[in-house]
Amino acid sequence: MELAEIMNEGYSVDSGNPNLFLLASPWSPPGWVKPNGSMLGGCMHQSTMPAYANYFLTFLQAYEAEGVRIDAVTSQNEVGTGQDGTMPACAWPQEYEISFVRDHLGPVLRKNGVETKIWLLDHNYNLWGRAICCLDDRGLRDFCNSIAWHGFVGSPEMVTKVHEAHPDAEMIWTEGGPDLSAKDYSADWCNWGKTFTGILRNWCRPIIGWNLAVDEKGRPNVGRFICGGTVTINSQTRELTRSGHFWAMSHFSRSIPRGARRFDSARGPADVYHVAFETPEGQRVLIATNPSPERSMQVAGPGIVADASLPGDSVTTLTWR
Repeated sequence: MELAEIMNEGYSVDSGNPNLFLLASPWSPPGWVKPNGSMLGGCMHQSTMPAYANYFLTFLQAYEAEGVRIDAVTSQNEVGTGQDGTMPACAWPQEYEISFVRDHLGPVLRKNGVETKIWLLDHNYNLWGRAICCLDDRGLRDFCNSIAWHGFVGSPEMVTKVHEAHPDAEMIWTEGGPDLSAKDYSADWCNWGKTFTGILRNWCRPIIGWNLAVDEKGRPNVGRFICGGTVTINSQTRELTRSGHFWAMSHFSRSIPRGARRFDSARGPADVYHVAFETPEGQRVLIATNPSPERSMQVAGPGIVADASLPGDSVTTLTWR
């Protein structure tokens, strides 16, 4: 299972870092629960869903026994693709995922007193219609009220469509990261500033960067895609290279603590992307991404009117009380 740390969500584990939140997301069920008998591609088998729910339970209990509580799981990483059988993956039709969570996984976890959250979908924005249909199932909602999103296909505005249909549902952004082969890998902070802004302005709360760290060849990697890390660690020299993803993430994660609440910020200069929050301590935070030449921007609101200079090709964090 893929493990990830989440920012901006108010849950923790008891061991190690008390602020750690752990998500486990399987790239594939074991081959023996799939018709193709392999972890590479294929789809789920309905008759083995009860056994697979118990497999989840065993996994969660084993980690708990070692002092590591898994706070959330998804039924499948990227439910909408089998990746053509080229890597660990599994396609889950919509009705299969609903049945698995509603009739098997949810009841098994509840019966055994496991409080791990269940998140649905764990795939791209363009599956927003599927997300709405899943949340329409009242039996499923008894066990799950959260949608996990990837940003590879579609746009974050599609998350807002789901929010409008189910405003009480949680939205979580669980996957997206840099391309190690990109020429601007170490300097595309504006691209990621814009991306994070769109995510947060469209009702997602946590953001997960994928991957945290890889080597100079994008390893370890069992898939068919070129993977980049938030940082790259050279396998020979141990030299650390920070990506543009890292520099943008540092603005958002440093200044927007768990428990912060987003408030609306009106459109500023063209091509300046911004999002605003109030922290639990009452501090106001505005993060502005300017991919264009240097320009000025006025910040006006209750108790403040100020002009800010935004350097060209920059992500800028402004704070006030």
